[in-house]
Formats: sequence, C-alpha cells, structure tokens
Amino acid sequence: MKKRLLLFLCGLVLLWTGPAVGQEIVELKPVTKTYAFTNVTVVQKPGQILKSVNLVVKDGSIAAIGKDIPIPPDAKIVGSDSLYIYSGFIDGATNVGVPRPKSDAGQSQEGRRRGPPPGVKDRGNPPNKVAGILPERSVVDLLNPEERSVAEMRKIGFTTAHAVPRGQMLPGKGALILLKGKSGKEMVLKDETSLFAQLSGARGVYPATVIGVMSKFRDLYKQAELAQKHEKAYRENPSGMKRPNYDEVHQAFYGAIDGQRPIFFNASDVKSIHRVMMLQKDLGFPLVLANVKQGWHVADQIKNAQIPVFLSLDLPEFSDTKKKKEATAGAKAVNVKNPEVQSDEKAKLEKRRKEEMGKHLRQAAVFAEKGIDFGFSTISAKSKDIRGNLLKLIKNGLSEEQILAALTVIPSKLLGVDKILGTVEKGKMANLLVTDKPYFEEKANVRYVMVEGEVFEYEVKEKKKGDTKVKADPVGSWSYQVDADGQTMEGQLVIKKNEDIFSGTISNPMTNESSPVNDVELAGNKLSFSTKFNDGSQTVSVSFSVVIEGNNFEGSVSADGLGTFDIEGERASTPR
Repeated sequence: MKKRLLLFLCGLVLLWTGPAVGQEIVELKPVTKTYAFTNVTVVQKPGQILKSVNLVVKDGSIAAIGKDIPIPPDAKIVGSDSLYIYSGFIDGATNVGVPRPKSDAGQSQEGRRRGPPPGVKDRGNPPNKVAGILPERSVVDLLNPEERSVAEMRKIGFTTAHAVPRGQMLPGKGALILLKGKSGKEMVLKDETSLFAQLSGARGVYPATVIGVMSKFRDLYKQAELAQKHEKAYRENPSGMKRPNYDEVHQAFYGAIDGQRPIFFNASDVKSIHRVMMLQKDLGFPLVLANVKQGWHVADQIKNAQIPVFLSLDLPEFSDTKKKKEATAGAKAVNVKNPEVQSDEKAKLEKRRKEEMGKHLRQAAVFAEKGIDFGFSTISAKSKDIRGNLLKLIKNGLSEEQILAALTVIPSKLLGVDKILGTVEKGKMANLLVTDKPYFEEKANVRYVMVEGEVFEYEVKEKKKGDTKVKADPVGSWSYQVDADGQTMEGQLVIKKNEDIFSGTISNPMTNESSPVNDVELAGNKLSFSTKFNDGSQTVSVSFSVVIEGNNFEGSVSADGLGTFDIEGERASTPR
C-alpha cells in the first residue's frame, strides 16, 4: 500500500479502535470462567423461546438453562432482566480476519492489466502465484485477530465464521474460526473446511478470462485425479514405479476428489452460478455456492441439484441522488427536446430500478418459499450495512424465524458443527449474542457477545437522529473534527448546490489534500455522502452520516469495514 493511502487511512480510520455503539470491554484476566445471566429470555432456536430463565456458562460451554437453575457461588453475573439471548451468528463465507494483500509497489492498476507482472516472461505459463493459483495455502496462516473486521463483525452478533483467503482463481483453503484469539491458530475451530475458488482471472497472464479460468480449473482437477491415483498405487506397490511428485497444488484437490472437502465457489451473478454448476456436473466435486447475489434465476436448479448455498448480505443501494442522475441522463439520451418523452422515460427507468432492487431484496424470501436451506455470506458486504440489510430482508418477505435459522442452525449444519453450535442448549459452546430488545427490532442494541465463554461488553451510546420535517441547509464550508480513540483530527468539508444536486469536497486531515464527495443526500436535517481515495492501485470508500442543527453537525464516518467513529463539525462560512 502506498504512502499516500497509508496517510489517508491513518487520518480517517486506523487511529480509532472503538466500536460504533460504544466501548468494547474485553476481560483479559477473568477471575472466573463461570458466568450467569438471570431472568432473561433465551431464543434457543427459531421458534423455541424460554422466558424468565437463568443461563449459566462454565469453562466456555453452556452449563445449564432453566427457571429454577441455581447460580453457582463463583459465577459472575453478566446481565439480568429484560435481556434476550441468541446463539451467536455464523458467517458462511467471509474474509473476516484476513488482511488485504499489499499492492504491487510502483505499478498502477492500468499497468497490471495491460502487461504481465515484472519478471514474467511467458504470459501463457506464469508461476502459480502470479496466476492466482494457491490452493495449497491455508487461511490460518493469513489470519490476524487484530484485523478490525473481527471486532466489527463480532459487535453485530457474529461469533463464528468460515474464513477464506483473498485472491484470484484459487486463493487457498478455508477454515472455521472463532472471532477471538491472540493468534490465527488460536482462532481456529475447524481447519481445512473447504477449498475456495473463484472465476477471477489473473492480470496480464493466463488464465485472464473466465473461460480461461474454467479451462485451467478442469486441467488442474483432472491432473490432481491422476496424481492421486499414482500416489495410491505407489503406496500399495512402488516396485518398478516412478516416485510421485507430491505436488502441493494437486494434493489440495484430494479432499474434494474424495468427497470429504467441498469446494466453495464465489459465484455472485447468474452467469457465474451457471458456469460453476457446469464445472461441478462435469467433474463431480462437492460444491457449495457462496456470495450468491442473483440466485433467484436458478433457484430451482440449485434445489434440484441439492447444492448448499450461502446468499450474499451485500445488497445493492440505489440512492435518491443516483436515481435522479440516472433518470435524467437516460431521458436526455432519448429525447432532449420533448419534455413529455423525458417524463415517460424517467417513469420507465424508475420502474425498472424498483423491479431490479425488489428482486435482490426478495432473493432470500424466494429461496425460503421454495424450501431451500441457505446461510449467509459477507465476502463483499460492509459490516456497517449488515444489520440494516438483515432488516431489509425481513421487510421483503423473510420471516424473523427464517432469517435467524439462516444465521444459526442452517450454517452450523452446512459447516458440520451443529453438535456444538447453532442453538442455545446445555453442553454446546457458549457462543452467545445478548441484546436489550429482540434483535430484529430496529431499536435493539447488542449489549454482550460471548465467544467460547469470553465476554465482550458494549455500552449503548445514544446518537442524534435525523428529522425529515426539519429543514437544514448544508451548503457552505464546515470545519470538522474526528474523535479517533481520544485523538482529535481536523479537516474541512465544503458542500455546494447546483439546482437540486449537491456536490463538494472534503480534506484529508493528514495530507490536507481534498477529494470530491459523492452521492450527497439531504433528508430533512440528515446529511449523508461518501468519498473515495485512489492511489492508483487501491480504492478506499468512506461514508459519512451527520445530523445538522443550525451551524453544527455531529454523526459518524465509516471506511470499508475498517471502522466507524464519531465526527462533529461547525459551519465556517456560507457561500454567497
């Protein structure tokens, strides 16, 4: 990562270490490993609720649940009265805990696409690392428990995740991890749970296209089958046989060939799903579809093939500002001079926009209606959007019981850990989510998360809410301050208005360089906008949401799952 990008992140993200809803407290040296919740509501599993009960945790497991359960004398009372306890959520496919790879120094995105990386002479036969072929690599060797994504996902309620490596065609092997620990190995609950694959081509070398990736995958898989047969035959009777090569790339496929380790394929769009299912039909490996975003097109085929699936929690956003721009541009492209034609085209574009959005939002409901079990994947989702997206799915046809099942009991079965995870029962691991109201109520707050008996506490911090009935004027120059873990950083925000469209710039507090702000929206006195920083090799998205009261504002700022922290501002001037 280049120096400018590091400065940008330092200025806006990396110094802040607290969660969005309050300060996270981790007991580093607990005086006891026995904890109790008293007079609480326990949602043991979807549709099964125990009210006004006690729950005791001992040595990382649930020791007892019931109305008349005595509290051990050495137990620490964690929470009581009016709290709700759920089984901790399970992420079916994610990059949580896996740092982003460093970009190639001195080489732009355009340069990587046009030519092979330095040192590669044969584009048609590059080294596996350059081609994105690293199936022998384990995500365990890449995990960093200090990655902000671990804390961000945990504070939403996730306690377990099927982590997969980042990369291109074959990034490596996945592992089921707990969202806690002091090292990558300490996080591991179940190693080598999958081989992760994508239809993602290499840059400037073979395989660069989707068709090339599919061809290369077939070749590798068939070569692995032959290599495995050779190894088995050599073990049984090596006399007169050539010693096997014991190639790590080929050996990484053996679990799939034996039907013991599924291949998780990142297949978000409908074309990718079709192509991956075609590969599976040809080669016969156990397949799991992950990060699915357009699965409603092929739901029946997925059901008939009995393929496990994890739907994406990355839902598309169509902002009002973006909608206006698209509608206006579309109408003008058709007929600039005729207002009636423009109006008709705007209406058609808006109708198509709503229809497309509705399909994405109803994907999970369609799968549920067809009786297809599914979990959720957050590979491309931003942690700050996940809870809101879950609520959107409920508003679009998915029941609370169905969505809770997709977060708990179903992924525990699909990942083969239902004997210890997925429900709140005696003897199971104490992976718990504790809220002050039912989780799927908009005003609910996460108060505690327990991962294998380790307690993480969250203090609720009230935030100002926007009021659509109150009019505010954001136009002008604002000085802002960001509270980053006790350190204050300052910068300038300028908002302009041209007819009904807002625009502007915001300065980086570390470099004083300004970047344009995008998707500026004003709803009453709530102002939201985003900005992007691109150093030529990587783009970081930063989103802002503030409430304006007179000449002041306060709110929050988030950056690509790297963190959410407080921001406040004061009007410096108003343009004439």
